[in-house]
Amino acid sequence: MTLPPLAPEVWWAHTSSAADRLSDLLDERERARGDRFLHRADRDRHLLARAMSRLALAERAGCDPREVAFELRCRSCDEKERAGAERDAEPHGKPHPTGPAGGWEISVSHSGEWVVLVVSEGVPVGVDVERVSASRDLGGLAAYTLSDTEREAWEGLSEAERTGAFFGYWARKEALLKATGLGLAGGLRRVTVSPPHTGARLLEWTGGGDPEAAWLTDLDRGEEYRAALAVLTDRPVEPVLHPPSAVRDLLRR
Repeated sequence: MTLPPLAPEVWWAHTSSAADRLSDLLDERERARGDRFLHRADRDRHLLARAMSRLALAERAGCDPREVAFELRCRSCDEKERAGAERDAEPHGKPHPTGPAGGWEISVSHSGEWVVLVVSEGVPVGVDVERVSASRDLGGLAAYTLSDTEREAWEGLSEAERTGAFFGYWARKEALLKATGLGLAGGLRRVTVSPPHTGARLLEWTGGGDPEAAWLTDLDRGEEYRAALAVLTDRPVEPVLHPPSAVRDLLRR
């Protein structure tokens, strides 16, 4: 029997959508973390990411957004603990919905003026968005971000192409690492992906922790950003990209 394509839902929210009333949806720990941010932009991104997650999951689980809870799991810490090392004391890692929304999977990322949320039923997902910035030391970053294969391809590009390509590599790799639950602690150089000017694919994963199957694609957020979505499956995937009007309706609920 041929299974239908998976349809993870993608929601984009601009930071101008942040509203103080959304803080009522956050739990005490999340509100406390938001209060620690010094800059309004950081608080807005944090607020939107948490509120959007609860609203979208509550709609799918048929519950009140305040009933949605999350358990943070860090696969890298789990691996350290199995090896006899101490895990970090502060809870962190990929958020896994619990309670009425248990069984759903989410991933959230934000950069610049945008927050992106992906929701999937039962299949691990990872998303990342990066604002393109030429002001950073890309040569130094490439040394610990890109695998040898990626670095060779990247250095073969023109100076004008390198900045966007670097953040394209980063977004694809981080989306995959987030989908597996390893996150950046898993090591970006362990993951080799196709060059950003070609179709997104996972080419190689070294050092263990690789998924049995992975689907990868770029997401369009304009020339100033690079974004990618990873789904750990061997089934066809057809993402549902919600329009701005649907995001506005979601945040009004």
